[in-house]
Formats: sequence, C-alpha cells, structure tokens
Amino acid sequence: ILKGLTKLSVTMGNFIMTIKRTNSVPSLKYSLLALSFFSSFNVLAQPQVIHAGTLLTVAGEKPLSKQTLVVTDGKITKIQKGFINVSDIAKDAQLIDLSSSFVMAGLMDMHVHLQGELGPKNDSQALRMSDADVLMQSVFNANKTLMAGFTTVRDLGASAEQIFALRDGINKGWIQGPRIFAAGSAVSVTGGHGDVDGYSPDILEMRTTETICDGPYDCRRATRQAIKFGADVIKITSTGGVLSDTNTGTGQQMADDELKEVVDAAHALGRKVASHAHAAEGINAALRAGVDSIEHGSYANKESIKLFKKSGAYLVPTLLAGDTVVNLAKHTDFMSEAIKAKAIRVGADMTANFKNAYLGGVKIAYGTDSGVSSHGTNGKEAVLMANAGMKNREILKSATIHAADLVNMSSSLGTLEVGKLADIIAFDGNPLKNIEELLDVDFVMKGGKVIKNQ
Repeated sequence: ILKGLTKLSVTMGNFIMTIKRTNSVPSLKYSLLALSFFSSFNVLAQPQVIHAGTLLTVAGEKPLSKQTLVVTDGKITKIQKGFINVSDIAKDAQLIDLSSSFVMAGLMDMHVHLQGELGPKNDSQALRMSDADVLMQSVFNANKTLMAGFTTVRDLGASAEQIFALRDGINKGWIQGPRIFAAGSAVSVTGGHGDVDGYSPDILEMRTTETICDGPYDCRRATRQAIKFGADVIKITSTGGVLSDTNTGTGQQMADDELKEVVDAAHALGRKVASHAHAAEGINAALRAGVDSIEHGSYANKESIKLFKKSGAYLVPTLLAGDTVVNLAKHTDFMSEAIKAKAIRVGADMTANFKNAYLGGVKIAYGTDSGVSSHGTNGKEAVLMANAGMKNREILKSATIHAADLVNMSSSLGTLEVGKLADIIAFDGNPLKNIEELLDVDFVMKGGKVIKNQ
C-alpha cells in the first residue's frame, strides 16, 4: 500500500507540474482538483492503530488479550497479537489506546423508531410538529443511538420520505448517526395496527398512508409501493398492537393470503419482511407465510417454536418496550384505557414467552423498539434478556452476528475480522461478566471514524 501511495504521489506531482507550466486558468483549475483528490486520498488512507486490552473478535468465541487492530480507509486491515509500535505501521499512523478496555464489534438494534418517543410530553407534541421538526428530532435521536454504541439499526415504521432522507444523509456523511435499514411506512390492513387511529375523522383521512391495504392483491401493490419509494425492509403488522388506540385486541389482523402476497412480493424484489406479531395465531400465520423475523413474539407457543426453527426466522423480542409500557401504564395518565389494559397484560407476559423461545432454540436478534423506550438506552434490553435467563455471550451474539445476518451484512459487519468495516466499541469492564456494561459504552467507532472516546 505504501509503495502504491508513493508511486501515486510522484505521478500526481508530475501531473500537476506539467499542468502549471501551461500557465492557463483551466489548467490551474484541474491542478487544484488534482491536489484536492490526492489530499483526500491521503487522509482516507491514514492508518489507525488500536491497542485492545481484551478483544472479542467474534461473539460466542473466547476473547483475546493484548491485540492490535489496524484500520485503513474505514476497514480492518490487520489484527495481530501484542501491541504493535505505531511507527511499524506507518509514520503518520494514529494510535488509539484501548489497552485497558474490552473491545468488540459495534452493537446492532433490529427494531427502532427514530422519529419519535413515547411519553406524555412527546405524545401531546406530535400533532404540533412540522415534517421538518420531526426530521430534526430524528437526527437528534439517531445521534443518541450511535453514542450508545449501536452503529447499525433497523427502523421499522416511520414517515417514509423523512426516514429515507435520514438514512441517506448519514450514508453520505452529512450528519452523524447509525447505519440505518429503513422500512418507512408499515404495510397494514385498514383499521389494523400500523394504520392511523385515535384521531378525528379528518385527521385519520389526512394521515392514512399509501401502504394501507385490503386483500392479497392490494397488499402486493402496497409492498411494491413501499419498495419503489426506498424501503430496505418491509414491515407488516400481522396482529393488533399494544399502542393502537382501539379495542381491536392483539390477535391476527392480516389474513393468511394477504401475508403470503406481501412476503412473495417483497422477496421477489430482494427485500426481507419483518412482522409485528403478538398473539400466537398471528405469529404462526406470519411464519408459515415465510417472514424473516417476528417482532415482539409476545405469545409465541410450542407451534411457534417449531415454525421458527423450520423457517430459520429470527425473533426480535423487544423486552424493553414491554417493560416500558407497563411502567407508563401504571404510573402515567396519558394513555387511553384501551392502551393501558393491553400494555399491562402484554408487557407482563413477554418475558416468560421470550424465555421459552430462547430455551427452545429459536434464533434471537437484538431489538428494543426504541421510540417506545427512550433513545440511547438501547443497552437496557440486554439486562432484561439476561434477567430472563439468556447468557451474556448469547446476548452479544444476538446484537452482532445474528443482527448482521438479518440485514444481509455478515460479510461486512457483526465481527471484527480483516476486510470488514471498522465498527468498533469498547467498555471499561467486561460485558461477558457484567452485561450492564452495555449501559455505558466508552468508545465508539463507525466505519473508521471515531465518534466517542471517553
């Protein structure tokens, strides 16, 4: 690499000098462009040398002690035992000293809603906010999520145009936030969870999206509509939801033929399908239709576990959302009576059913439903998973390896290996011994850029 850079430096230098000798204005412009290009190339190529006291390259495997990672141009280019001298890598290499820290791959949250946050104050403000206000709030929430050590997320339900703009702005480097895989508006049946509810008829009419559908062929159209306008993943609502302000319950709402059409249409266009599902019949119908993940899975039963294992679908448990709505229902008055009743019932039942699914061998991908809970507190999900009996190493695996697989990014994310993107976090303590370390991430790097270093 260094030889190549040296050769390029000489070539570019000769090129610039040749242009300057022509003494023309256009040539000067091209000279400046060349200088700008070369300067940028050098900055990108500057190696970063990380001394890691304890390094977990692959969750589930034994961590290593006293390791050096070299990051070049946003990717991991070397991992070597011992602490390598920075000068042995390159004269301009940057040292990042994490020699007293536990270092691992960036965490990934497979279920967030970056555009808002549940609560008495936030709920009352929603109708007063412009689209621009909502987008600004999304930027704020995205930054909080990244600072908490979550370098990649799936946003599963938001105003499509705004969430896609947030995703693209982060990818272009305009703003700071986690890598986002966004669904935009959910594909849902009229009057079901995912459709707008709880407002006056004129507001309901105004806020109904193009992805609300009825019947298999209309749901096929809605799925293609979502993909046309930028959806990375399709979010469906096969059952009712806790936070729908209606007495429609949490049972199956999308019919079997509607579910099948959505899945077939999404898979044909290269998109995975995530299904919100609480009641067992809705979970099982979605799994039989071929969805790629079940969100919440509150009442998964023995048949559900068999279907999960047969299909290979992931469960994204969102225990934090359940814990949050129970507390809000008991200690605040902003929820309607219909929502309170569902929150207390469903939230209290989620943990036991999650434990059954985990012990039954269901694949788990980490997800919080942040936006129901406060953004930036994503690590609390790990504590709840541990309290339900999941082992710490398996929790870390769910937030890295399994999550990367769910978003088709296993070749780039989820582990610390040569050639992968440098999404790296660090803690003062060891999360394999104390999972509460996930509540206080001290170092965050995303794609080779240091975001946080305390």
